This record gives sequence, structure tokens and C-alpha cells, in this order.
Amino acid sequence: MRITGVFFAAASAFAALLATPAAAASPAVSYTNTLIEQRADPHISKHTDGWYYFTATVPEFDCIVLRRAQTIQALQDAAETTIWRRKSSGVGSGQVWAPELHFIDGKWYIYVALGVSNQWRIRAFVLEGTGDNPLTASWVEKGLIKTNWDTFSLDASTFVANGTRYLIWAQQEPSRSDENSSIMIAPLENPWTIRGTAVAISRPTLSWERIGYKVNEGPYVIQRNGKIFLTYSASATDYNYCMGLLTATAGSDLLDPASWSKAQNPIFSSNAKTNQWGPGHNSFTVSEDGLSDIMVYHDRGYRDIQGDPLNDPNRRTRVQKLYWKADGTPDFGVPVPEGNTPVRLRSAAGSDEYVRYYTGSDNPSNAPELADTLFRIASPGLAGEDTVSLESTSNPGMFLSRVDDGAAQFVGNGALDSAAAKASASFKLISGLADGEAVSFEAADADGQYLRLEASGRLVSAPGAEDAQEQATFYLE
Repeated sequence: MRITGVFFAAASAFAALLATPAAAASPAVSYTNTLIEQRADPHISKHTDGWYYFTATVPEFDCIVLRRAQTIQALQDAAETTIWRRKSSGVGSGQVWAPELHFIDGKWYIYVALGVSNQWRIRAFVLEGTGDNPLTASWVEKGLIKTNWDTFSLDASTFVANGTRYLIWAQQEPSRSDENSSIMIAPLENPWTIRGTAVAISRPTLSWERIGYKVNEGPYVIQRNGKIFLTYSASATDYNYCMGLLTATAGSDLLDPASWSKAQNPIFSSNAKTNQWGPGHNSFTVSEDGLSDIMVYHDRGYRDIQGDPLNDPNRRTRVQKLYWKADGTPDFGVPVPEGNTPVRLRSAAGSDEYVRYYTGSDNPSNAPELADTLFRIASPGLAGEDTVSLESTSNPGMFLSRVDDGAAQFVGNGALDSAAAKASASFKLISGLADGEAVSFEAADADGQYLRLEASGRLVSAPGAEDAQEQATFYLE
């Protein structure tokens, strides 16, 4: 669809422009966080039937729930079906943690950690479902996954590489009794039986993996660009919880720990500016158009917790776009603020030129962090109907504003208390001056003045002259 016309109501324009197949390999996505309250360890998968399926840990730790919807956002209000409940005794009479739903060889499988009442005995367990729709499928218990040792184990997941299906999970190694869990891998004989001896490919040896508890858990794989990327979570489940990354080359021996390289610092962690705390236990899915990777995770909207964090019910499901660096590795950015998903604004004048947050003391041409190039398009804008405003993701509360000398700068809420100031920080969102499948931003208080990104990286608000129209045109990514 090509956007026509001159001006639009801001909300409908934003939605329409996001839906337009702009000249971006991975166009912008549009979701609103938080997606689902009080659902931890979330798993969302898009099946071949076009439906999204959701499962997660519930605060009571007493059942397995499923939802489905035809869009990710619609999962928020989708009906929830309980397909399994805690037992009265034995395995499954205690904790019910971190279910994942997978479709393997024509059947559904749920990997889940189950406990025993009044014991600290957590083990990975498998359910098998028969039927087209897992919410109405017939479920049977395949039992515990027998691993190298009968020790604490949880967070099983599965993936296929080089024609082999693998199981990955977290388990306590008996020889490392002072640590809580390591990341294990083994090939699968069938969806509930490992083949051969499991191997530890990551242990909590780094300082940021050992805060509160010495933990590597919640492994999940995404494969892109000839690489296998395995995310995992570390430390206690309070604000110290964070994510790490292992990387292996496709085709390598995944049972050889030397095939996996480990990032030495967290790749996704708490962020005071966005007010997101303890992000982790993630999964990945794809956007509705299949062109963007989406990271699914939980966190909390506050830092401090009274008592045991596991007893705090407010871990919630969130989603945001996963970006990719030029070298083919993932860029996770930061857990984004509440509200609609931020986007990147790439200039039509250059394939790697993005609007970025910077202050007067910065050099705008410096290579920015991902979060500095992400903006929430607030709709309606600060000036009200028919406008939008651009709010920084790395510095929430800072809005892009036009000033009289033609420059564009970021100003905070304290400087936006007058109608004139709000108008200067508002724009009319229109189809792109140089490409109708992109967007341009015309100043709300100055007709004919457009946001432009100069080659130096400097932002200006200036006329959309014919020779500068590409600088005033942006693809949303």
C-alpha cells in the first residue's frame, strides 16, 4: 500500500505507515508493552497455521496455561486455557515452572519444570499433545527427562541444527555443588529422551552470573547468519537478573564446549532510565510479516522487592524487536520503556544513517548505541491531535524539538510546559518527501519545515528543498 494524501490523523497515520512495506529489510513493528501482566518465563511461538501460541509461568506455580491469537498484541486479551494442573502428590505436586510449547514431528510438546510438594526437588518434564490446536489437544505425560544426574534441573528447550535435534537445559552439576545450575546440551533420541551424555557448555563463572545465586538458566536458541546464538539468564531473580550470550558456528560440533564462545558481559540487563528491572528468561518469535525477529522476556517495573523475589507475582511478559549488527550478530539494546514499541529512523540518504539522541557536547557523527537510535513515536503528540512527538528510548522524557535557528535538539519535560514549547516538539507525520513508502516529519508550528538528518549526523528543521528531500525522508525500522 502506498500512502497518499498530505496530512493524516496521527494515530491512524502511524499505524498505516508501519504497515507499509518500506524499503527496509526489517521494517518497524508496532506493539504496546507491557504485553501480559503477571506472566513470567514467557514463550511465544508462531505455528505454521499462522497463529501465535503463548505459555508462561503463573504466580501460583500450580498449572500450565496456553493462549493463542493471530497477532502478538492480541495475545494480551486472548482467552487463557489451563491444560494441566498441579497434582496432589509425587512429581508435579510442587512447583510448575517455565513451560515451553514446541511442535515436533506432527505433535505438540511442552517442556516444563515440575517439583514435589514440600521438597526442593525440581526436574524437567515433558507432556505430549495430539491435535491441531494445543489448547484443545489430548495431552499425555511422557515423564521426567533422564539426564546424567538426578539433580536440580529445569528450563528445557529444543532446537534443530545440522539435521540433529538438541535439548538444552539448566542443571546442577554434582561436582560443582556450590553452584546452582549450568547450561547443558545433548542430542535427542525422541522429544523426551536424550541420547548419549550431556555436556556443560556454560557455567556461572563470571561475577555478574553469581549475584545472589550462581546461576546459568533459561537457555534459548536463535539461528541467523551462519551462527547459533544461545541466550541464557543469570544471577538471582531480582533486579540482578540479566541475560548472557553463547555463540557457535553453524556446522561446528555443538557437543564440544570449545565450539561455544561466551560474551564476557551481560547482553541485556536492568535499566534505571527505562525503569525496567531484572529482564530475562527470554524466547524468540517473528513478527506478523515474518521480516523481524521479536524477543520475548519478563521483567518488573520496579527495582526493590520485599522478601523472596520468587514470591513477588509481578514479573510480566514484554516484547521488543531484536536488531542485528552489520557483522551479523544480535543487538539487544535495552529493555524499552512502557508504551508503544520504539523504532529507528533511517535516513533515505544513507543505508547506515540514523537519527540518534545526542546532547550539544556530543559529536553526532559518533557511532551510537542501539538505544540512542530508538524513538517512541508518541501519538497524539505533545501538541495534541494530528501530531506526533519523538521521545528518546535511551533517555525517556527527552523529546526532539525544533528551535528557531533551524536546529533540532532534545529537551526534557521540564522545558515543555507551555503550548509553544509543546508545539515545537511536535510534528505532522506524512508520507516521505523522497519516497511515499517512507515518512517525513513536518514541524507542527512551522509549515514547510521538515526534520532533516544532515550527512554530518546533525539534526535540523529546515525546508524540504528538492536537493535535500532524501535527508528529510526516513524508513522506520
